[in-house]
Order: sequence, then C-alpha cells, then structure tokens
Amino acid sequence: MRDILVARGVVKQVGHRRAARRVLDGVDLSVGEGELVAVLGRSGSGKSTLLHLLGGLDRPDAGSIVVGGDELVGASDRALTRLRLRRIGFVFQSFALVEELSGEENVLLPTRLPGSPAGGAARAARLIEELGVAGVAGRAPHELSGGEQQRFAIARALVNDPVLVLADEPTGNLDTDAAADVLALLGGLTGEGRAVVIVTHERDAAAAADRVVVMSDGRLVAAAHR
Repeated sequence: MRDILVARGVVKQVGHRRAARRVLDGVDLSVGEGELVAVLGRSGSGKSTLLHLLGGLDRPDAGSIVVGGDELVGASDRALTRLRLRRIGFVFQSFALVEELSGEENVLLPTRLPGSPAGGAARAARLIEELGVAGVAGRAPHELSGGEQQRFAIARALVNDPVLVLADEPTGNLDTDAAADVLALLGGLTGEGRAVVIVTHERDAAAAADRVVVMSDGRLVAAAHR
C-alpha cells in the first residue's frame, strides 16, 4: 500500500516565552492509499491544529509533511497554494459554503481558481449526481438541510480530484441519520485510491475508520485497527 500522507516529528507551538506551549509535540502519522484514519481526541487536544498542518493551511515549527510525494514544509506560498488546490480536499464541520452561491456554484468554486485541473465542470456535475443532491443544486445553503450542505461540501472537496481528503469534525453539526450517511460517503472515497483523515471527538464517528489514532497532550498515543 502506497503512503499518500507521511508526517514525521511535527511540532507546533503557540504563545511566546513563559506562555509558550507545544500544541503538537513530535507527531508521526502515515496514511496509505485506500485508508480512512480517524484522529480521536477531546476539544483542545491539538487534533484540528494537526489537520490544518497536514493540509498546508498552517506551517509547523518543526517536522516534515509529505502529501502524494510532495513536501509541504519549506514550500513557497505559491507552491503550497497549488498543492492544496490540486492534491488536498477539505471538509469542515461548519460546511463553509458561500451563502450567496447555490450548492452547485459552491462545488464549482475550486475549479475556477488558477491552476485547477481541466474538466472541473464535468466532475462537479458527476459528483453532485453521485452524492444525491442534483435536485437541490440550485438552492442556497440556507435552503438546504445540514446533511445536504455537507454533501455539497464533500463534492467541493473532491471536485479537483485530490489524493488526500481531510475532514474536521464532519458530523458535528448533523443529526444521527445524516452523520451516518456522511461517514459512509467518506468511507467510500478510499475505494478510489485516496487517503482520508477525519478528526473528531465522537467515538461513534471514529468507529467508522479503518484505523483510529488517539491525540493526547499533543501526541498520538494509541492506535487500533477495526
């Protein structure tokens, strides 16, 4: 199994001098092609910070992060932006849809950015159909249910065909049935050769993963296979 994500010795510190604190203290994590990994931890344990670093939204103070063979640490801002656009998809707890745009237009947003791969409109249409939201694609986010909003958010994350999908508390704002649907969708993504990482404080959500790692005091301290 080919590793899609390899993080080694990742350190992130917040604050300065006496107020300095290591949020992440030498984190190691590898995620292979076709694997769904859940990072489980309570609020404040550092799991969302880790996800932002893995996705190139923030930079670590030390360590190495490689996604699809490309090193994020040390990359220029321009190179990092291109890597995020083409190699990494994000799914957020709050959905992060643009309220002024329809569901379909939200999915199309990443395809209209400079450097995005060709064929985005066709991929967007296919994803919207496959995720079962074609009938509400013209509606604004406030006209959609939480589950529908998250489906559009997943389609947007996938529209540039990334090798890595990162999901931050993807079921946190959903009812039980919608959460189960979203977890099934995320699990299905690995069949296309991607790696998926979710961070969550919910044990039920983590149970859907192939492997669970536990974040505590800035370290990954335990692992279990399903």
